[in-house]
Amino acid sequence: MAEQPSVWQQRIAGQWHGRPSLFDAEGTWCGFEEIRRSSVFENGVTTYYMDGGLIGGGPLAGRFRLGAPFAFGVVDADDNRVYTGPDFYGTGQPYGGFVDSHYYGPGWQVDLNTWNQVLPDGETQVYSSVLYQGWSVVGCFNGVYTRTLDDSPESARRVEEFLSAESRRGPVPYITPTKQSGAYVGSCELFGADQKPRGTVDVRIALDPVDLLHTTRTVAWSGALSRTATFSARRDGNRHFFEGPQAWGNAIGFGRALFGSLHFTDVTKVKFREFAIDAEPGMSADGRLAVVYEVFQGNVLDAVLHGVLPWEAS
Repeated sequence: MAEQPSVWQQRIAGQWHGRPSLFDAEGTWCGFEEIRRSSVFENGVTTYYMDGGLIGGGPLAGRFRLGAPFAFGVVDADDNRVYTGPDFYGTGQPYGGFVDSHYYGPGWQVDLNTWNQVLPDGETQVYSSVLYQGWSVVGCFNGVYTRTLDDSPESARRVEEFLSAESRRGPVPYITPTKQSGAYVGSCELFGADQKPRGTVDVRIALDPVDLLHTTRTVAWSGALSRTATFSARRDGNRHFFEGPQAWGNAIGFGRALFGSLHFTDVTKVKFREFAIDAEPGMSADGRLAVVYEVFQGNVLDAVLHGVLPWEAS
């Protein structure tokens, strides 16, 4: 029996409030999930609770609307978090402030790949769950959460304002600036596949728009990981294509979250999520990107890079 919770468990103490959006397999917004999440460490045992309900959902409502809150046990450790049911079964691996989880939800009848990223402020969590039937995507939940450590009126007001903002932002599609050159720039944390820190990486995603749907993108990493690649980025609705010459791949947007793969011209490839935290309705694009890049050498995970990149216009 553990005497104290893991580092990750301590990082997510308290109650997290969010209104993640539900998208179907094509990326069409379907509704919200009103959620309060908490995990309790007591007598050496961690139990995870999720309470709330689905608002809307369209044809997916019958699958994702349930009649009772989720609860499941967690074998809590700093290397592997094992979810022991009854409502979720699987495992998750922490890399500092980010956890990559793969598990099965009997109530939703889906396999899930969930990425939880606690931002440097310690009070904001960027969340996504891509939902699978076998190898086929059937939907996606994603959104931003905020944390409370008490039930004070001040905390309640802050949560109400936060959820109102998430209601505006949840359905907004991922779009980068199309008439303004600039870059998303920030310092990110790098972890090895062994989950140990390797240092920091200065990340720069420079954008030079060609027209409303085409942009020349240059990705530059320096520090504990070094790489630069320039390639053409094309958007077709919520589908994105990266068309060389120094990197190739594609992606799909579920609202503010873009999920993709990028293949460089050597053995390195990347699985990623870029999340436009501050996206608002209207004909504009800027703000911050919360980014996670899983870096592979061949088919073997080598490193995980994550952080926040504010927009800098040029």
